Amino acid sequence: MIFIKLKSVLKPYSPKLKVKTNTADTYYLEGGLSTKWRKELFFASVQIKKNYVSFHLMPVYMYPDLLKSVPPELKKRMQGKSCFNFKKVDGSLFDELARLTKQGFERFMKEEYL
Repeated sequence: MIFIKLKSVLKPYSPKLKVKTNTADTYYLEGGLSTKWRKELFFASVQIKKNYVSFHLMPVYMYPDLLKSVPPELKKRMQGKSCFNFKKVDGSLFDELARLTKQGFERFMKEEYL
């Protein structure tokens, strides 16, 4: 259930991004070819782990200023610089993550990484 909810946060972006992996335990999106980095850039993924579900969002790593408006409850879920871990469905945090994902997507578009 957690995986499905988090995957639904990313699904709206799949038409403009490349779905690299879509399996029962991993959903992975990448942007287009970056002329700066000369490769396709990772955008986001959701992955089922042993004890939690991870939501990786690369724009927060590339643009740390995106985290300024993130509430402390969501920041507590962070592992590293771009990963959020969840053990249960939390509608308000998932809504906040959806907002952050939208901001990251818009920034990717602005910076021409797609």
